[in-house]
Amino acid sequence: MSFPNQLSVLRIFLTPLFLYLFLSENIVYKKLSLVVFFIAVSTDWIDGWHARKYGLISAFGIFIDPLADKILTSAAFAGFYILGIMPLWMVIVIVSRDIIITLLRSYKEYKGYTMKTSFAAKTKTFIQMAYIFLLIIFICALSFQIDDSLRTFITEFIHSDINYYLMLLITLLTFYTGITYFFESNNTEGVSG
Repeated sequence: MSFPNQLSVLRIFLTPLFLYLFLSENIVYKKLSLVVFFIAVSTDWIDGWHARKYGLISAFGIFIDPLADKILTSAAFAGFYILGIMPLWMVIVIVSRDIIITLLRSYKEYKGYTMKTSFAAKTKTFIQMAYIFLLIIFICALSFQIDDSLRTFITEFIHSDINYYLMLLITLLTFYTGITYFFESNNTEGVSG
């Protein structure tokens, strides 16, 4: 297994650790969840860079890299739901879309087609990761000794209409990239992510 693929597998193994730490009542664990998530996201950038630089792109890598992303983001969104931040229907839309695309990708791979990730899907993943990282920073910041006004701002933002619409935008973007997959999947090299 190549180094980039090892990093993708590591990202999958880091996901349950991140979720456990993130949902813990232990303040230290909560802070550690931010570090674990940052490491997991970093593996995504490093494996892609390393694979392109050294020509280590493989069918397995094309499959496992976006799968690892989906597992990580789905776990984070599930965590947001458990904490009462994200509506259940949004989590269901995002996770269902990712499961369906992964199953269809697996089917196409079985039929001998290489499924490359589209630009729209890569953009979706970047936006998801950036949003999740920001929200985790905010949530973890509440476990630090911070100014009361900053604590109030963070708490109000997490439960604000602005944050709701950000989550809605991400949900719609995720759904859109899933729909575009169906229109483009008839091509020999398909598109997903």
